[in-house]
Amino acid sequence: MSAPNTETANLPRQFVQYAFFAVDPQWRRLPEDERAAGKEEFARVVDDYRGRAVIVPFSTVATRPDCDFCLWRIAYDLEIFQEMTARLLATGLGKYLTRPYSYLGQAKTSVYEDEFIHPSQEEKRSRVRPGEFKYMFVYPFVKTRDWFLLPKEERGEIMKEHIRVGHEYPSIKLNTIYSFGLDDQEWVVAFESNRPSDFVDLVMELRHTASSRYTLRDTPIFTCLRGENIRAVLDTLGG
Repeated sequence: MSAPNTETANLPRQFVQYAFFAVDPQWRRLPEDERAAGKEEFARVVDDYRGRAVIVPFSTVATRPDCDFCLWRIAYDLEIFQEMTARLLATGLGKYLTRPYSYLGQAKTSVYEDEFIHPSQEEKRSRVRPGEFKYMFVYPFVKTRDWFLLPKEERGEIMKEHIRVGHEYPSIKLNTIYSFGLDDQEWVVAFESNRPSDFVDLVMELRHTASSRYTLRDTPIFTCLRGENIRAVLDTLGG
């Protein structure tokens, strides 16, 4: 692997996290006013961090039996996630939440993009910018060790096919973060789209590419429905 450009290597990288929360069913049995107060307290904490972090809320109530909502969080300081999560869990709603899944990584330019990128374009290419799509499909991604032992040129040729297939689905926006050393997986991929059927077709087609031979794990997969705001997402919890 070639050495990184010294000018671009020093650019700050975004931390990106997909934090999934599950609600204890006992919370739904609380009096209505207590549930409402807990949701509002939780929402106010989220509001407090806007400006310091990008926070996009999604509901998974209808699509996963083991979690209820997701916060897609992006910030340049990892401590923001730590502080925010501690405050969220201390709220009236937070006391009834568990965190069955959480995926952490950093945004950086893909090693399969052009080897030489002008420094003025590096920050743009290496940032994650959520779009305005209705759906998000998220999963952790782990490659086999054999993949990393292939020559760089061979990996590049294999990925050309993978990238070509992705470009055939312009209705889908891909966001990739790198988790090496930060979390259990190597990457986390998040696809945004307004057309779930296109995502189904894309994933099916990618199964036929050479790169899929080297996939070790790409589950669990989360189908997430974007909420207009955090309060709209909390209103899907059934309380």
